[in-house]
Amino acid sequence: MKIDSIISGVQGFQKPSLVEKPNKSSFGQFLSGMVKDVNDQQINSQKITNDFIEGKDVEIHDVMIAGEQAKTSLQLLMEIRNKTVDMYKELTKM
Repeated sequence: MKIDSIISGVQGFQKPSLVEKPNKSSFGQFLSGMVKDVNDQQINSQKITNDFIEGKDVEIHDVMIAGEQAKTSLQLLMEIRNKTVDMYKELTKM
């Protein structure tokens, strides 16, 4: 293989931009979206549970899955909140 062909092939690549300018409201939008998703999962779990209690065509495993999904997403949101608060405290100590 000729070196010229390798060099011309390498020159065709563009350097990836490692630092992108973040959108100023992206973190806030991320958290708002996450809270909305968790709320939606909680409401869905409650609806499926109520449907099961009322005797509608809902299986018990669907109720359990919806409840666990809502619980897990809430736990994740709480961990993100805790880590964010810890990060803020560390930054204010500097």
